[in-house]
Amino acid sequence: MKSVTEIIGAVTEWIWGLPMILLLLCGGLFLTFRLGFFQIRYLPHILRQTFGKMFKKSDEPGSVTPFQAATSALASTVGAANIVGVPVAIILGGPGAVFWMWIVSFIGMATKYSEVVLGVKYRQKNAEGDWVGGPMYYIEKGLRWRFVAWLFAFGLMLEIAASTMVQTNSISTLVKNSFDVPLWATGIGVMAVVTLATYGGIRRIGQVTEKLVPLMVSIYLIGALLVLIYNAKHIPEAFALIFTHAFIPISAVGGFAGAGIAAAIRWGLARGIYSNEAGMGTAPIAHASAKTDHPAKQGMWGIFEVIVDTMIICTMTALIVLTSGTWKTLKAEQASSMVAEAFGQIFGPSLANMLLSIVLFLFVISTVIVIVYYGEKQAEYLFGTAFSKIMRLVYIGAIMVGAVGGLQFIWQFLDLLLALIVVPNLIAVLFLSGEVRAITRDYFTKLNRPRNKKAEEERQMIKEAQ
Repeated sequence: MKSVTEIIGAVTEWIWGLPMILLLLCGGLFLTFRLGFFQIRYLPHILRQTFGKMFKKSDEPGSVTPFQAATSALASTVGAANIVGVPVAIILGGPGAVFWMWIVSFIGMATKYSEVVLGVKYRQKNAEGDWVGGPMYYIEKGLRWRFVAWLFAFGLMLEIAASTMVQTNSISTLVKNSFDVPLWATGIGVMAVVTLATYGGIRRIGQVTEKLVPLMVSIYLIGALLVLIYNAKHIPEAFALIFTHAFIPISAVGGFAGAGIAAAIRWGLARGIYSNEAGMGTAPIAHASAKTDHPAKQGMWGIFEVIVDTMIICTMTALIVLTSGTWKTLKAEQASSMVAEAFGQIFGPSLANMLLSIVLFLFVISTVIVIVYYGEKQAEYLFGTAFSKIMRLVYIGAIMVGAVGGLQFIWQFLDLLLALIVVPNLIAVLFLSGEVRAITRDYFTKLNRPRNKKAEEERQMIKEAQ
């Protein structure tokens, strides 16, 4: 008879296989069609409104700037999976997996945009005067599904506890292996940083993440760019491999076992879907606090997250793995070491490991800070602001427990709990997609109205002149 742990593991593996990929992919396709492929049609405008206005201040209603809200959400998205997950996708699906990662990311932009739009539309002020929102609010207020909203919030509140343990265990283990620091010492350090960062609520978190996220992303991208410059002659070959083997099987070479088209699609879709958390329901919690005058405008920052997380960071990881040749020299079980090997070509093994350890440390720290806030907001929705403060202490305590590797049986429930929050969130977004479409049309109608009015005046002047 199988143990409970084995049963949970089997169920979780099945859920997060084809069923979840199909749900998130089909949901994203539905939203993409319903919104008229706006993420492609209006991409230049979206880039101007996000990358072009990253440091612009705002006097609109909200608690943090749009950029601070985006970096807060991005902090929980960018993590070790950007460095480890992409090589795994390549080694199991071949270089063509990168192409399908790009495709599903464009589709996921519609999902994340829709979540953020709904998060802002249905947000409200809490007892402390801060703007709060997320799936639990738009599920209850938009669909009147109070029990489903409660289930989402309760599931995420518990999931954060398990996730906090897993994240801090990875960071304490990393620091011990790299710098021989005791697990408990790292736990105390992380507890101190997270306590200071979360004490001031979303405003303090926004101030931290707007500095920390650009810093950690820049460090990694600069290192990756140096690797690409070193292997510049192989860049055309890397792109050729990506586009060719998205549709043509690739044979075994070196440590690479070969992969068919189905494997390329499967692993590319999985990496694209899971890396940016589109459909997970967490991003709207951060974005609901943003200072903005229109939900659609903040929704574009959700697209910004997908671009940074998948189209930039994951793509850079893929390119350094392909151009450095590590995907051919290392075996499947060594996929997590591919980036370190690539960095080692120019920095040397010791410096490369130290650099990646620092980057991963920052990735995990930022993630823990933000997910603790997410957990607090679920507790606040369920039981009020006083209870949310108690849950903050619980999460901070979980940091130390996870750092030393305690209560590992709880970790088994992490992915299962995550599935229990993804499904109701995505279903709610699909049911509310008509509202998202109406909000999007309203935004672009108002955006184009001055232009249309000016054109009409010009036509009238020409008519009068004739």
